Amino acid sequence: MGLASSKARAIDIPPVKDCDIDNSPEKRTRTLGRLVRANHANHSIASKRLTGHNDLPLVLSSAYFLGAESEHLNNLYDEKSSELDSWQDSPGEVSRHDWRDYLGDRRYQRAFIDYFEDELVRFGYDWKKVLAEYLLKGREPLIHGLVSGMGQPLIHLGCAYELNNSVLAVEALGLCATDYDLLHKYLDNPPPNLTSNSSPSILVILASVRADSRFDGLFKHQGSGNIELLFEKQEHAVLEHWKSWEIEELRGQFEESMDAAVLLLMTTHEPSHPAYDLSLARLLAASYAVRVLLPVVPAEWQIPLLREWWLLVLVVYIVQFRPNVNKGYIDDYNLGDRNWSWVVDRALKSPYSKDPQFVAG
Repeated sequence: MGLASSKARAIDIPPVKDCDIDNSPEKRTRTLGRLVRANHANHSIASKRLTGHNDLPLVLSSAYFLGAESEHLNNLYDEKSSELDSWQDSPGEVSRHDWRDYLGDRRYQRAFIDYFEDELVRFGYDWKKVLAEYLLKGREPLIHGLVSGMGQPLIHLGCAYELNNSVLAVEALGLCATDYDLLHKYLDNPPPNLTSNSSPSILVILASVRADSRFDGLFKHQGSGNIELLFEKQEHAVLEHWKSWEIEELRGQFEESMDAAVLLLMTTHEPSHPAYDLSLARLLAASYAVRVLLPVVPAEWQIPLLREWWLLVLVVYIVQFRPNVNKGYIDDYNLGDRNWSWVVDRALKSPYSKDPQFVAG
């Protein structure tokens, strides 16, 4: 990944500007690199309860790209790291001949990190070659696990590329391995089209999903814990909607897909009661990760990556109770004199500026 492909690219978009956080002369950039390394050394990629993720790199990079100085980055690290867990020993090691046996077992997170760090040495510290070896090769490549764990591996991988950082690349592989869940099998062996009602618009399909009574009353509560039950009860319905996305004009549809992620976060709350869903916020972060990765993956993987992202969006939308998308919340909103400078100021100088979720969101 990251190597030029001789094939024509399905989506020809420029790469995002990356930065070298390990070798920059700028103090705040060096601070970010130091904090990423400190987090890697001290904190596990998942919690002891094995339900949450260590998203500190996302928090720090979000603040950095908004212009945060070293002191602010250090404060965010201190605030967020108090919630994280230290590394725990795994039940055993993983190796080149048996690593697939432990996919999806979060108890082996330390072992997978050690393994991929050893692989980094084997590949001459070229982290992009390690990613290509494990994400793109084989009958069941790990790229199909990027949307496991509600998309956290995908988000982490995008962060690794944007920060040009081997530590984050290793962590992304570790997340891909330990979060590995049932979604990969639909990507390894995609089903045929199950309906004649196709559409090029994700928003049109989501409206159809919202109206689909087959999903009514499946869950008592929202959340990722519903994913297995969703496929147990309504696998055919999910795959029917997933496969109904018809790709015709990819550049325009890619732009619409990014807009859809914004709308899912910003226009699905109750009228006059803004309460933004963290799971839908994760979709927005995953969407940006796709934007980062599309210019660097080989051409033949661009459309599969976008379809993988769409499966994540669809599943999260359903397990979050299929909220109504009301575009008028954005179109009719009066911004006054507020602009992006106001947003940055709120993120870095408001009373919430030390709240990691506020800054990353």
